[in-house]
Amino acid sequence: MILPIRAFGDPVLRKVGKDIDKDYPGLQELIDNMFETMYSANGIGLAAPQIGLDIRMFIVDVTPLAEDEDYEDIAEELKDFKKVFINAQILEESGEEWKFNEGCLSIPDVREDVKRKSTIVIEYYDENFVKHTETFSDIRARVIQHEYDHIEGTLFTDHLSSLKKKLVKGKLVKISQGDVSINYKMRFPK
Repeated sequence: MILPIRAFGDPVLRKVGKDIDKDYPGLQELIDNMFETMYSANGIGLAAPQIGLDIRMFIVDVTPLAEDEDYEDIAEELKDFKKVFINAQILEESGEEWKFNEGCLSIPDVREDVKRKSTIVIEYYDENFVKHTETFSDIRARVIQHEYDHIEGTLFTDHLSSLKKKLVKGKLVKISQGDVSINYKMRFPK
């Protein structure tokens, strides 16, 4: 089932997510619905707060990037990179900070350069509640950091300079009021 994505201004996007356990009601159905929702919006990541749940879960699927010539040197690593992250904790961020133009399904039509560290170590449970501690670099680390921010109540726009924040403020207000043209299901704050 395709779920509506919560728009900028929805209070759930500012909540720090709560840990869940393997008995979370309808977990597999929720995961399936999140992937269906993400694909219908042409996204490569989606966090539970974006569909109205203040829990520590997000999904990523960067396999479409394997076809992108910008990533041909890591295409092999990207082609099967589809993961579920439950109760994730970033343990370490390292390496050079690099700018990348980010967008967000909850903030349509806004794209800005965001600096993030190039490598992360993250601990998480997968959809079968098997615990992993893994290191990721490149665009995979970037996407994970972006989605991880969501379960911490942070949006990519929070990383912008004061000037950039002022420049996008009007767009953010319009989004929160539903004044945006999108081709996927969204729910706007009342």
